[in-house]
Amino acid sequence: MGNSPTYQQTIDYLYEKLPMFSRIGKAALKPDLGNTIKLCAALGDPHNKFKSIHIAGTNGKGSTSHSLAAVMQQAGYKTGLYTSPHLVDFRERIRINGQPVSKEWVVGFVESNKQLIEEINPSFFEITVAMAFAAFAEEKADIAIIETGLGGRLDSTNVITPILSIITNISFDHKELLGDTLGRIATEKAGIIKHNVPVIIGEQHDETERIFFENAVHKQSSVYYAQSLWGMVRTNQDEKYQYYKAVHNARREMYDLRTDLLGSYQQHNIKIVLTAAEILPHLGFNITIPGAIHALAHVKSTTGLRGRWDRMHENPAIICDVAHNPAGLKEVLSQFNTLSAVMVSPAELPIPNSPKKHIVLGFVKDKDVEEALALFPKDATYYFCNAHIERALPASDLQAIATTIGLTGAAYPSVSDAVIAAQNAMAPTDALLITGSFFIVGEAIPLFNPILKEEEEI
Repeated sequence: MGNSPTYQQTIDYLYEKLPMFSRIGKAALKPDLGNTIKLCAALGDPHNKFKSIHIAGTNGKGSTSHSLAAVMQQAGYKTGLYTSPHLVDFRERIRINGQPVSKEWVVGFVESNKQLIEEINPSFFEITVAMAFAAFAEEKADIAIIETGLGGRLDSTNVITPILSIITNISFDHKELLGDTLGRIATEKAGIIKHNVPVIIGEQHDETERIFFENAVHKQSSVYYAQSLWGMVRTNQDEKYQYYKAVHNARREMYDLRTDLLGSYQQHNIKIVLTAAEILPHLGFNITIPGAIHALAHVKSTTGLRGRWDRMHENPAIICDVAHNPAGLKEVLSQFNTLSAVMVSPAELPIPNSPKKHIVLGFVKDKDVEEALALFPKDATYYFCNAHIERALPASDLQAIATTIGLTGAAYPSVSDAVIAAQNAMAPTDALLITGSFFIVGEAIPLFNPILKEEEEI
């Protein structure tokens, strides 16, 4: 067989051989579960060898998945975590107890199954899902947290029968694939509800509640509404934590908690995690509310989550967030617009009324860019850019659309150029937000962490 390929050669093979939604969009999707079923069958149906929790939703899937993984890990369970897309390294998608699978394992899996890959010709996502299931089965995971890629009903992950299903929320994203009404999108997400498997609904809407309820009744699944079960009030925030009072609405019990995930939108995800912590003891797992609260303070260090209100630098404040659709961006911009100068500058610096705002921004082509741009503040300075993927909206096109609605800034040929330009223009009391796409944030993060950049280039 000769010398084994390097990790980078293996990843290049997967990227080049297999259609990848994140790079080319809709053309990469296989609209059924057939390939995943064939792959899993050839691998010995690894998805039947571990228990799982399945998570779908428009926003919050990644944060909820990592938070739940932190809860399970800190309770002593060997925990698999499958999420997508990755930010810097492909292996972020497949973690066991917070650690990505090894480069050697990825190379070995692809080499061992190259003939299978050539025969079935799956999408990039389909082979990644099968790879994750194989890793979790090999490692004898006690539980695996599985995040859907897109939708739910026809998502490749939907071959599993989990012990618990979670739908975080429903808002508009991928309209051309999932539907142009909240009801149609909800119907796709509801496809993960399984017979006699409890389901948590994170946020309730008039347009979607009936759909989830009817699907659950049809499948004889118990429904838990996290938004109704828990109330949350944020009491404080510093550079490392948000602090909350959490109230169980039925028992009127109050808990103090803190989380190292700093976006104000995290309160919705925390309600889901606390609801899951109440259900899991009935499913055979020794999980407690105090244990879950302890785990929520250490999600980043336990699971490696990045890119959610991720503070890259202080003075000036530089924040990365992967928000990429109107609902997600609305939450992030609300927090960014109220950012206080006191938070971004120490006492000895002159403090203006509010920091001057800079935004590095890029999107992919299939997003509703005009609707998203309408949410952005007109008093910020913009640095329009595009990630190095085929699906990226060219920076000059984004600049042209933004100019028509009163957002001003220059276009840059790369994320790196845009970030450097913003840093050069900023005073210590200013604030920079880098957002619009997983791929923009994925290219930005290594600029602030040279070790990550070195790993990416190996």
